[in-house]
Amino acid sequence: MKSIQCLLLRVALASVMALGAGCASNGSDSYSVTSNATVDILALVRETAADLLADTRELDPTKPIVAASFVSIDDLSESSTFGRTLSEMFASSLSRAGLMLIEVKMRNSLFIEEQTGELILSRDIRRLSASHNAQAILLGTYGQGQSMAYVNVRLVRTRDNVVLGASSVQIPLDRNTRAMLPNRW
Repeated sequence: MKSIQCLLLRVALASVMALGAGCASNGSDSYSVTSNATVDILALVRETAADLLADTRELDPTKPIVAASFVSIDDLSESSTFGRTLSEMFASSLSRAGLMLIEVKMRNSLFIEEQTGELILSRDIRRLSASHNAQAILLGTYGQGQSMAYVNVRLVRTRDNVVLGASSVQIPLDRNTRAMLPNRW
């Protein structure tokens, strides 16, 4: 009986050690992803998009939304592969939830810079709303932490710039995530 208990204890300890192998403590209560682990960004985005929609009010599912590239909080004129990918993932999640999104990359009336994406400045919101009849714009920012990227996403009504809904998520910086960010990250 003792040998069975010993074996079960060893299996349990090995399981706990294997589960903890993907995270490394930095000495505090927070954890960072090690180089061997990967982050499921899509799952984090889907969860955050659901939270965004749960928080959103006064959104008409029959009227279009335009998605802009997410930008660096440190330089609102700068995006990255990370920002453009986040925008695409959030747009997909909103579309899957039944909202109508306009694909602005196919429009000639909106200037799209190749390395930046669809950057929307506040002065362009009214013009964009009129030309695309968009009720809202999906906007987002991301900021750098030591081991996390902090992402904020909002749905902003185009006629008066009122935030209809907002959500935030922290995304661990694994190798895949860092590869989509500027080199200084």
